Parts: sequence; C-alpha cells; structure tokens
Amino acid sequence: MLTQFLKQAACGLLFLIIGAGTSSSSAINLTPVRVTLSESQKMGSITVSNRGAEPVIIQMNILGWSQREGEDVFTATRDILANPPIFTIPAGGSQIVRVGLRRAIDTQRELSYRMILQELPPPPESGLMGAQMSLRISVPVFILPEVKARPVPLWQAIHTPQGGVKVTMTNTGNAHIQILNFQLLLPGSTQSWVTKKTSDYVLPGQIFEWTLPANSEYPTPPPGTNIRLIAQTDVGDIEAEVIITP
Repeated sequence: MLTQFLKQAACGLLFLIIGAGTSSSSAINLTPVRVTLSESQKMGSITVSNRGAEPVIIQMNILGWSQREGEDVFTATRDILANPPIFTIPAGGSQIVRVGLRRAIDTQRELSYRMILQELPPPPESGLMGAQMSLRISVPVFILPEVKARPVPLWQAIHTPQGGVKVTMTNTGNAHIQILNFQLLLPGSTQSWVTKKTSDYVLPGQIFEWTLPANSEYPTPPPGTNIRLIAQTDVGDIEAEVIITP
C-alpha cells in the first residue's frame, strides 16, 4: 500500500484529502523541477515559491528510487541531504532548498532518488465544517556516474489477443529516460496511426510497457508489419522502426 501511495506521488502533484469539501488556499511552484548532481556538482538547489494568500509549512524527505517489473519502488536513504528539512513560506514568498550529495557516485550507472515535499496543514479553525487539503510534490534527483550517462531505449511492439498492441521499451543504457509521448505510424504514412500521451520515467536496466487497446477506426496491423515509432523524450526526439510480433 505504501509503495503504491508513493508511486502516485512520484507522478507529479498529489492532493491528500484530510476531510471532505474545500481546497487549500496555497499554490506552490518549484524551480527547477529536477535536480542533477555529479562528482563536479555535489550541491544543487530548488526554489519553492508560495503564490497563495496564506503561509504554508513544508516538510521534506528524500527516498531512494528504483523500479521493479515496471513499478516504482521507494526506500529510506541517507545518500542525499536536503536543507532545511522543514520550513514556512509566507504568502508571496519563497524558500531556497539546498540538496547535497552524501555518498560516492557510482562509477558506471546513474543513481536516482525522489525528494518529497509535503505541505503540513495548519490546525483546523474552530468550528470549521469542510476540509483542509495537503499538497504533496515529488521531485526527481539524479546522480550522474563517472562515465558518460546516456539511455539506450530498445522498442518492441506485440499484437495482443484483444486486437490491440503492447509497446515495450527496455532501457539498456546507464541513465534514465523520460517518455513524454510517442506515436506510431503505418508503413508509407505520415499521419499518426496512434498517439500515446505519457510522462513515464524508465530507469537504467528497466522495462516499461504501454498497452494500446484495439481501435475500430484504425485497427492494429497484423503481425510482421513494420511500423515507425516517434517518441518525444527528455533527451530529444527518438525514431525507431519496430516490427509487430505475435
């Protein structure tokens, strides 16, 4: 249950309803939305801004981040130091959070973590009927290895028994890749047969799958068809020729 909860948080912004009814008055903004550390850059920072009308209290926690069978796994860690661990941002104000490396970098592979920023709700007002909401934000933190870091995506497309197609990407490189979206094009066509909007990370050595259901307007080509895949990622656009297998 905890792993699933943290997986949802890692996807971006997660609102935890502590009651039922109204929304929080805070509006938190982060810059940047990712931290990358290395042997030559052992310290980093993010700026947390409060665009709301009320002060907010933020508590931070760093978790080790790995993947197993396409699922995110989070563990307690002391590899990364984030300071201050708890702070109050006044309305219209901001806070710089320092992130520092506390371990040796890996020689061959990028390491990955998540910095969780949790808003602590104020004590409920006397006689309050309704809700308070707590904002939870997850920020990726990556540590580059000694060698050059790069993802190496290998794509497959499998015809499903239901008439759809399962697209699989294996990251055989030593660094993460974030798939922002991808599209499949039929042979000789310049128009998308199917487009998948996503924002999934695939860590080094991991496999991720997207199942695309059957489409009556654009049916899945038969096995053996050579299709073209175009993906937008955080390392640039990628094109690949993929054969649909049974």
